[in-house]
Amino acid sequence: MTQLVILDPVSEDRLIRFAGYLPHGWNLKNAASRSPEDQLAALAGAEFAITADVPVSADMMAVPGIRAIHKWGVGYDNIDCAAARNHGIRVFRTTGSNAVSVAESALGLILALNRNLIRGHAAVLEGRWPKSELGATSMRLSGKTVGIVGLGYVGKALARLLGGFGCEILYTGRTRQDTETETTLGVRYASLEELLSSADVVTLNCSLNDDTRAMINARTLALMKRGALLVNVARGGIVVEADLADALKSGHLRGAASDVYMEEPVAPDNPLIGLETAVNTPHIAAVSADTFEPSVTRMISNLQALQEGREPPERDVVV
Repeated sequence: MTQLVILDPVSEDRLIRFAGYLPHGWNLKNAASRSPEDQLAALAGAEFAITADVPVSADMMAVPGIRAIHKWGVGYDNIDCAAARNHGIRVFRTTGSNAVSVAESALGLILALNRNLIRGHAAVLEGRWPKSELGATSMRLSGKTVGIVGLGYVGKALARLLGGFGCEILYTGRTRQDTETETTLGVRYASLEELLSSADVVTLNCSLNDDTRAMINARTLALMKRGALLVNVARGGIVVEADLADALKSGHLRGAASDVYMEEPVAPDNPLIGLETAVNTPHIAAVSADTFEPSVTRMISNLQALQEGREPPERDVVV
């Protein structure tokens, strides 16, 4: 019997649905909670594990019998890859699988901020009608300058969506794209400093690494145009949340949307929670019901390949 464990606690219905895609002879179990004790207990006897947001620590890698950790999604910064290498454990992900979902979420958050949709909705629920007040700070996206930090799968998908708005699109990242890609997407390369100082909207779509950790801080936020917007659908560690909150409170930024946070689930005392010009969502940008089946079958296919002595597709291999 091949034991597979999902480390993120999920609903019984979702677990049953997932189990329906398992090969014959595989068994599925789920961690009882996110606590280290329950995580280690769930890994006992397992050959494979899947994580979405739960951190996979060196202690968890040391559990005997674990052969592979699969990320349910793309960003693997929550997995201790050095420990995986030390223990001979493979690490996989579903590269590009959620790019369109995240890009659509980023666009939705941009529009929600720009048009004051969330603030308007909340006001109506409270019995208020601040049409004039919100109208004074509502802006169009069409024709504006958008800066994309990280032109990977998500950044490219977002650039395509923005094509219909007639925006000038700047991008920055570790490497510059070739001329054909830039022309096809209608984007122009810029340094981070130029992008921040020129864009009406800055959207973070990069991975979390040593270069991007705390990249958006008091200094870089000060480079942004007064009245600009910031959208983070990448990773919480890229933004210094207290500095972003200060930029919103001072009015330097007109609004910010965050789908990811330094601590998840988000702490009640997070400085971004409760700010009128901040939109906060619970790390759902990558989640889409209509990608459940292809994502699950792809993860199982990668793990089954390893079990049968085959190598999964190179694009999904992390370690």
